[in-house]
Amino acid sequence: MYLITVFGNLLIILAISSDSHLHTPMYFFLANLSFADICVTSTTVPKMLLNVQTQSQVITYAGCITQMHFFIIFSGLDIYLLAVMAYDRFVAICHPLQYMVIMNPRLCGLLLLVSWLSVVSLFFCSGLGVYLSSAAPQNSHTSAVASVMYTVVTPMLNPFIYSLRNRDIKRALKRVTGVPVM
Repeated sequence: MYLITVFGNLLIILAISSDSHLHTPMYFFLANLSFADICVTSTTVPKMLLNVQTQSQVITYAGCITQMHFFIIFSGLDIYLLAVMAYDRFVAICHPLQYMVIMNPRLCGLLLLVSWLSVVSLFFCSGLGVYLSSAAPQNSHTSAVASVMYTVVTPMLNPFIYSLRNRDIKRALKRVTGVPVM
């Protein structure tokens, strides 16, 4: 699942960056979402795979804090990018004639920038919430299943959900992989 996530999201980034027809705000945000999904998964899954392989669940305090820091940053970025993508689609649907004027490169860059640092404040608030909730008793199996769902499954499905139903992305992927375009 990890390899599918990384490979699928890298293909999306490659397809978008290599096809000039896809250099639009919608695909700009999609490429950034794919990058964030790779980062979210890569902050936890390699350590989890190592733990499974070695049958050890040990992590240092510094390793835990570092992993939590990057996980929260990239998870928050994912959430904000989804909100920005929703705004982009709103503008495209409700104001189609003004779309390129409203969603200009400056605004797209600004929205991406706002998505990033907002994540910094989210990190501190979420980190405090995790710290405060750690005293409450929890079912470890339920926590593990929930963790796998939002750290592995969701980033793996995003390329399929946001891209493979899109004919422009399909066409770009065929060009990148060398499959004849029909």
